[in-house]
Amino acid sequence: MRNPLSGSTAVYYIVGDPIAQVKSPQGVTESLQNQGLNAVCVPAHVKSADLSAFMQTSKAVQNVNGVIITVPHKIPVAADCDHISERAQFLGAVNVIRRSEQGWYGDMCDGEGYVKALQSKGTELKGKRLLLVGVGGAGSAIALSVLQAGVEVLAIHEVNEQRRDQLIHRLQELNLGQVVVGTADPAGFDIVLNATPVGMKATDPTPVDVSALRSNMVVGDVITSPVTTPLLEAAQQLGCTTVNGVDMFTQVRDLMVRFLLQGQGN
Repeated sequence: MRNPLSGSTAVYYIVGDPIAQVKSPQGVTESLQNQGLNAVCVPAHVKSADLSAFMQTSKAVQNVNGVIITVPHKIPVAADCDHISERAQFLGAVNVIRRSEQGWYGDMCDGEGYVKALQSKGTELKGKRLLLVGVGGAGSAIALSVLQAGVEVLAIHEVNEQRRDQLIHRLQELNLGQVVVGTADPAGFDIVLNATPVGMKATDPTPVDVSALRSNMVVGDVITSPVTTPLLEAAQQLGCTTVNGVDMFTQVRDLMVRFLLQGQGN
């Protein structure tokens, strides 16, 4: 840590349940301090039932300048913000919050970050067919961003059919591309992305039928631990280009820090 802790240290929490798996505290702290700030990112394990109380208490602590949100709080925490960005409002989800003159101001940059991660691996999205598994907080953000990046067909596979259908309807209204119901069969797609926690445990099944993967596909996962999930391992054995959760985190971290450090007049 470049700057020692002191009474003038600014605090940024990262909140989730569980929290032990996240890699953000060190990376965000380094990024903040590399810009000359006396700041630290601190993990906070907060249960869903205590989330609103935590957010209200944190707002009362004047040296808490922001909060990063992870699983499973990205959707419910939107209600604890005083105002949110246009894309966060569309998605109903937030992954980063900063203090402003009007209170907590939230945004969602998971989708933009994953698009940047795909592009960093040389993946062209325009005109492609993409299968997305899971549309919780991160997944819904990815769905919006890949359409904005030019994906021609987006198929969504989600066990919560109500959530799936509501998102498909809202995305279809944007007229950015064809949005349809998907399945666990990745055959015929150019890009296959897992945005669920399936794969965090060694006993988890794969989120799609890996026997249908082909070497010309791009396969991605949002999970950061393990870095190489069973899905990505199967894809790598076939010679697929893969994008892991750490690739995503690197891009999202930069976007979150930029947001956290923006002016306070929103």
